[in-house]
Amino acid sequence: MKKETKKNDLTNAEDEKCFWVCNGTVLRNINDLKESLSKMDKETFLNHVNKEKNDFAEWIKKVINEEKLSRKISKSKTIKAMTKVIADELKKYE
Repeated sequence: MKKETKKNDLTNAEDEKCFWVCNGTVLRNINDLKESLSKMDKETFLNHVNKEKNDFAEWIKKVINEEKLSRKISKSKTIKAMTKVIADELKKYE
């Protein structure tokens, strides 16, 4: 029987696998990313998300193990778009 996932059960990265945003913010889970995006400036965002890479999508795929969410986020090219994708995902756990 598959265990129902709740928001509190969303994966927290181990200390050595936390995401360190270039502005010094440390992310442990998807909710942390959503909160960080709400305060993030465009320059910081573009340091992690640009034509060559999407660091947030890679972290979510490799550390948080949410491949479907990673694919959705990889298509997000703005803070607003990425925040919406994450907010929609988190609603599933409310």
